[in-house]
Amino acid sequence: MAHNVYGIDFGTENIKIYDGTEMSIISEKEIIAIKDKDKIIGIGDKAYEMYEKTPDNIQAIFPIQYGVIANLKCMQYLFENFFKNITSKRSKIGRFCIAVPTDITEVEKKAFYDVVAKSEVRSREIKIVEKPIADAVALGFDMTSSRGNMIVNIGADTTEISVISHGGIVISRIIQIGGNKLNQILCDVVKRKYNILIGMKTAEKIKLELADAMYDEDAMTDDELDDSIIYVYGRNVITGLPSERGVTSDNIYDATREFYNEIVDAIKDTLERTPPELTSDIKEVGLYLTGGSSLIKNLDKFVSKEVGVRVSTTTSPFESVIRGVSMIVSDPKYRNLMYEPTDSSF
Repeated sequence: MAHNVYGIDFGTENIKIYDGTEMSIISEKEIIAIKDKDKIIGIGDKAYEMYEKTPDNIQAIFPIQYGVIANLKCMQYLFENFFKNITSKRSKIGRFCIAVPTDITEVEKKAFYDVVAKSEVRSREIKIVEKPIADAVALGFDMTSSRGNMIVNIGADTTEISVISHGGIVISRIIQIGGNKLNQILCDVVKRKYNILIGMKTAEKIKLELADAMYDEDAMTDDELDDSIIYVYGRNVITGLPSERGVTSDNIYDATREFYNEIVDAIKDTLERTPPELTSDIKEVGLYLTGGSSLIKNLDKFVSKEVGVRVSTTTSPFESVIRGVSMIVSDPKYRNLMYEPTDSSF
């Protein structure tokens, strides 16, 4: 592995940086807390602890929304501080590779590049790579093969569906559906069915424990039925007082079926626009789910059933992109997968 090389995956919820010297991946919440509009009082995990708990004069900001940078100034501040903490007392000059979504504008891609290029961090080289390509490398695809592969990366705000062949992206599509939308659905259903207001953090807990893309109460054992309820705290919308209620899996499933169907519909639409020869490859080898939200229970089985192809998952799908970036920036055989933007590119 090469020294003084760094890979970066700017996600909606988390920033992940690969440190080539330590050969490690650092992940932290990608959020900044600002008091009175101009005083920074917390970044990363510390700021996330404040999220949904602050008074009106403190704002918690996620600089990336729906896969693109919405606040460049905050994003640069976050990156500079995270990077300084990583490098601390050693040289901060190095080569960088930044993962960017494919199906965004060139101007939006340049914004990711500018986070590093216009920061106080000194760089010898800055290149970018499309996230589906990084995913493919992490999954162990032969980047010289003509075989078609489909990757569905389900993140916090977006789902990116890509077909890859010959080390390039044949077709790619981003839809604004991800784990945060599912969390909002859960907030709405708890309010509607239980008269309890909850926050996104509580909804995330419900999602992790109860969300199931193929929930079947009739097929569950008694122990599984006991585990299909979770008690949550929130504010009662009628009395205005703190309340605790038990949320059940059946209510969650009824409310979230449309979410799973939207992902399947997008996959089917992408397959319909994929060249026939590549479609036959995908039918043979299946498709791959990555991204943190792909961990929803039985989502792989649901997609396989609805689309009619085998679905494979990976260990730590949350880190799939950054693992691929770490390999690309460190191994010379992958250098042709990166590119350095020029003024004419934008």
